[in-house]
Amino acid sequence: MTIEVLMVIGFCLAAYSIVANDVPQTLGTFISSNAHRPWWILWLYISTILVVVLMYGWWVSGVGDASYGRLETIPFPKDGITWLYIVPPILLIILTKYGIPVSTTFLVLTIFSPSSLGSMLTKSMMGYAVAFIVAIIVYRFVIKKISIYFNRTRDHQPSHIWVGLQWISTAFLWSQWLIQDLANIFVYVPRHVPLSFMIFAISVFVILLAVVLYQRGGAIQHIINTKTGVADIRSATIIDFMYAIILLIFKEWSNIPMSTTWVFLGLLAGREFAMSMHLHEVSKYRTSRNVSKDAMKLMFGLMISIIIATVLPWFYNVVSG
Repeated sequence: MTIEVLMVIGFCLAAYSIVANDVPQTLGTFISSNAHRPWWILWLYISTILVVVLMYGWWVSGVGDASYGRLETIPFPKDGITWLYIVPPILLIILTKYGIPVSTTFLVLTIFSPSSLGSMLTKSMMGYAVAFIVAIIVYRFVIKKISIYFNRTRDHQPSHIWVGLQWISTAFLWSQWLIQDLANIFVYVPRHVPLSFMIFAISVFVILLAVVLYQRGGAIQHIINTKTGVADIRSATIIDFMYAIILLIFKEWSNIPMSTTWVFLGLLAGREFAMSMHLHEVSKYRTSRNVSKDAMKLMFGLMISIIIATVLPWFYNVVSG
């Protein structure tokens, strides 16, 4: 099998595994709060934003870089793509099937650059901590009365203003996630991406988004649905805005890739803890249990990433002689 064929296979597998694992986390509140709408309307909206972000980044980079500079410290393999790089996205597909929200950044990028694991882990842990603390402060002190009001009136029909705000917040969040996580997919292709491959990539993404939105998020969506009030379009709007702003800040901080999964679960964890302090129907015990389970899944994914980054290259060298 030629290197070019393996490159395309690796790209498609990475795109499928990352879209299936990360997209429901990013668009989960959007999917939950728009469950009454036809899936294809959500698909057209999300796909349009995807095309704009992809082509804009590719065009303004001047060198055809579709990763927004996130791969500056991770060079393309000198020997091209081999089966060594195909294993992580396959493993990610298996973990996604069981609803485990592992970090695609750690699982995929560390096999290309094991030495980058430390810097990516540091930035991701900071992302989790910042999101957790910000969520507690915002929901416990800043919008405490608003969140109580949302919970009390969650069965009421939201105004059209909230619908518009939620779709704007989703566009903002979706664009920031793409800028952060496109590196996890385009790491499989040379850093100068030709236009023909960009058209192919966009086609793959659009088809995969159709599958995810048709399935209403798949297994990962269950994590979002267990959180308090995420089906309320007003609560979903606030979550999306907070998530997007945090990603924007970390994007401007450095070009080192980070785990958006850690940021997202940190935000939800802080929000759940804060709401359990002033909403009687939110059990503190259940909140602690759910947050602990999510954290254990993150640690499990990190452990697998470290094992793959250290053991798989050694095994590859042994097999290949």
